[in-house]
Amino acid sequence: MPVRDVAAQAYREALPALAASVVGGLFAGVVLGGMRAELRAVPGLLVLVPALLATRGNVYGSLGARLSTGLHQGLVEPRFEFDARVGSAVAAALGNGLLASLFASVVAFLTLVALGQRVAPLATLAAVALVAGLLSGVALTVAVVSVVFAGFRRGYNPDTLVGPLVTTTGDVFGVAFLLLAVRFVLALGGM
Repeated sequence: MPVRDVAAQAYREALPALAASVVGGLFAGVVLGGMRAELRAVPGLLVLVPALLATRGNVYGSLGARLSTGLHQGLVEPRFEFDARVGSAVAAALGNGLLASLFASVVAFLTLVALGQRVAPLATLAAVALVAGLLSGVALTVAVVSVVFAGFRRGYNPDTLVGPLVTTTGDVFGVAFLLLAVRFVLALGGM
């Protein structure tokens, strides 16, 4: 296949995903902009937001890459039934996402304390990070597995879809579930 045809195919596959990424990013920004009250109620939360969103992209991007590689090598079938390899990859992604969320909350807390900044109690930051990490992790797992398998079945290269998909859904679900997590933790008394 000539280089021009390969490039044209890559653009045809990637442009819709990239367009959705732009729209999703704008939506996440609007939600974050509307979180002023929550950001004031939990000092230090704004410092935690970039770390939590980056974590989602890194962890679930790796999940998508593992699934894509497994599909290309014939180790994984694009079926929505239990497969030990897929189950292990999903469990590892969820575990890594939760550990990274907890780690980010501890580092944000310690950094703000060291800088003499006002910060919510560590238990509050950790609870918000863990609840948001769990909720967004489940949503991202469903989104990544669904899109990778569906794309592969339709003849698309899942590697082309994973990057924009994880970025978009990670930002959208990450910010939305962060808002829900803050409200949930504050409703419990802020720990």
